[in-house]
Amino acid sequence: MTLFDKLYPVHKKDIKKASSVLANAFSEDPIWKRIINEFNLNNETIPKIYEMPIRYCMRYGDVFASSKSLEGVIALVPGRKAIMTVWSAIRSGAFLLGVKLGMKFGKKIRRIFKIIEDDKKNLNIGQYYYIYIFGVSDVYQGKGFGGKILRAIIDRSEKEGKSLYLETETVENVKFYEKFGFKVMKEIRLPELDLPMWEMVRKSH
Repeated sequence: MTLFDKLYPVHKKDIKKASSVLANAFSEDPIWKRIINEFNLNNETIPKIYEMPIRYCMRYGDVFASSKSLEGVIALVPGRKAIMTVWSAIRSGAFLLGVKLGMKFGKKIRRIFKIIEDDKKNLNIGQYYYIYIFGVSDVYQGKGFGGKILRAIIDRSEKEGKSLYLETETVENVKFYEKFGFKVMKEIRLPELDLPMWEMVRKSH
């Protein structure tokens, strides 16, 4: 059994729990915390933010957890699907969730992350997987669940000869990914928020 075989494929019945796990994991994320506070989103609404990438990746890529208990969750897609179009959002069910979050919220997100979307259009790293979102519930952080998931994804990408690309928002996360062979491609400042984000890649060996 490979490392990858030990991951739990997240199913449709798991979507709500997986969304809650990611909402918990990102509760202190500086970018999402700022956005959530600005729109005064409640605890019932916040998981919808994270349900969007889960549904999108479930349709066009993969969503895995460390185990059936969903201590940690990762959602990724092939590089050709790294940018969510309106049509792909509709087909995956992510669009409807965006509507529920509101037009002002959607416009704000598009403005903030446009710089990231533009960079993704010009990546020159060959074939790759885009790690759309990855997080571990706070009660399980520091216990090896994140490493278990990431090592399995790296193992698969190496076997397929594909690189891995992601964005992250804190220095601590940068250091975590560097331990697994990721390197910073670019550091940016997000407009309106004036907060940093790092684009990172792990090239296939």
